This record gives sequence, C-alpha cells and structure tokens, in this order.
Amino acid sequence: MAKVINLPEEYFVNMLGEKSFTQAIFNYYPQCPRPGHVLGLRPHTDGSMITINFIDATVSGLQLQSNGVWYNVPIIPNALIVNIGDVMEILSNGFFKSLVHRVVTNAEKERLSLVMLYTLEPEKEIEPLSELVDDERPRRYIKIKNKDYIAKVYHTYANHGKLAIDTLKI
Repeated sequence: MAKVINLPEEYFVNMLGEKSFTQAIFNYYPQCPRPGHVLGLRPHTDGSMITINFIDATVSGLQLQSNGVWYNVPIIPNALIVNIGDVMEILSNGFFKSLVHRVVTNAEKERLSLVMLYTLEPEKEIEPLSELVDDERPRRYIKIKNKDYIAKVYHTYANHGKLAIDTLKI
C-alpha cells in the first residue's frame, strides 16, 4: 500500500511498533427467523489501520455499501478479507477509503467470524502524512490521538451517530 502512494515499502509496517494495538473479535450470529428485520452488526467503518476478516466458509453475511447500495461480499474458500480502516484513510489523506459495512443475519444457519483489528499505539497522534499533503491535495482531516479516536468510534457506534471519521474531516 505504501508503494502505491510513493512511500517506502515498509512505511506503514514500521508505524506499527511494539505498543501497537491488536484486537481479536469473535462474532457469533445465531440463525434468525426474521433476517430482514435484524442486523448482526449495524453499518460502520473500522477504527483500525487495517482489519483482517476470517469469515465463515459456508454462510455469507458481510455487506459493503457503495453509493447507498448494499453488496454481499462473496465467500471465497480459505480467503481473508482485508478492510482499510479509518486510521489508514486519515494517514493517506483520503487516498485509501475506509468502507462502510455491516453484517446481516441468516434465516437458516448460524454464522461465525473472527476479526483482527490492527492499529497504532494509543498515544500516537493520527493525521494525514506530511508527504501526502500539498497545495493540490490539502489536509482533509484534523489531528487526534489514536486512543481518543477509538473512543470516538465506540461512542458514535453506540449512539447511532454519524461515522466517527466524518467528525475529523476538515
């Protein structure tokens, strides 16, 4: 990803130091007799740098939103789904996008998933990288400590607010 935006190949890997934060989330979605009325997870973006999803090999449920339309993420056996998180969108000054996604329930089968979120250490300030800000591409996000941003992500999700990343846009 760093090479795509003309940064040294290990740029983002080097940002994830010894105090970086990794979170594992196991999700269990029981079968639901009214899947049209119940979401597994409501629409959100990830407050991470990168998220890796190990999805159920037999039951779909992850959906991505594009231009107001929801699309099912297909199941590809033994594949991982990698999401760009909000932190990467901020660091890249909007070059990479954190996509809105949700999980829907299934009427016939239960579903399991494992999600691994990787982000910067809590005290690290996140902001657009100076190498990606210039007169043609001005700064698009304010600076914030990672721990404060994560708190904002949980607060907006819990309170059905707008997306946390939208609160940082200039």
